[in-house]
Amino acid sequence: MKRRLSFIFIVGMALAIALTVSRFNQSVAIAQASSRLVVSAAASLTDALQEISLLYNQTQPNVTLRYNFASSGALQQQIENGAPADIFIAAAEKQMDALQQKNLIETGSSRNLLTNRLVLVVPKTSTGVTNLQSLKDTRVKRIAIGNPRSVPAGQYSEEALKKQGLWNSLQPKFVLANTVRQVLQFIESGNVQAGLVYATDAKTSNKVKVVQVIPANLHTPIVYPIAVVKRSKNQTAARAFIQFLSSSKAKKIFQKYGFGIS
Repeated sequence: MKRRLSFIFIVGMALAIALTVSRFNQSVAIAQASSRLVVSAAASLTDALQEISLLYNQTQPNVTLRYNFASSGALQQQIENGAPADIFIAAAEKQMDALQQKNLIETGSSRNLLTNRLVLVVPKTSTGVTNLQSLKDTRVKRIAIGNPRSVPAGQYSEEALKKQGLWNSLQPKFVLANTVRQVLQFIESGNVQAGLVYATDAKTSNKVKVVQVIPANLHTPIVYPIAVVKRSKNQTAARAFIQFLSSSKAKKIFQKYGFGIS
């Protein structure tokens, strides 16, 4: 009789433990399946990432992606000041390196995702500006570039213009923008005669034309590093989305918008 009671007790305990483990696993699965990710990304990624989110939600409908598009420098400051973010995608290594030095990036999660090119663009009907040297022409009154202090496209522009010996003489003509997309808007409106943006930005507009692809040796390589933010409470979902961004489906979308794959 005692043996039978012991057996029943053991079986009961085993069933109770199994049920507890099952419920725990179900809770973890539900938590992982229903995630909200905040992706802080460089403004130049706007169109590509918005299209990718539609594709991602076809297979992961319970993951809500919320994008925060701005200049990489502004996003860096937001993360430093504690703004919510699960993933950071910068348009230069400088901002990512700064966050890593402050231990705000999850160790081992950072890698380069994409590449880009810098181009000189003018309003579509404009004539006269054909390359960087032609920006010295007195008929060119205003030139839009990203603010080099916070906008990577502006940093690359500064490097290229300095190597061409143009930076100091052109400074009175500069109109500084908060994002590379704002540079594009200035050119589209005709408020400036020329500007420097990424090739991917120029590709989104039918109101501008590219007059010169800036030689890559005039500036540091344009790369887009991506990483999980250390304070993220959804690191599993964040890593899964980063992995998806390297999938063949996501790469095709990036390439459609003119990005190179790193």
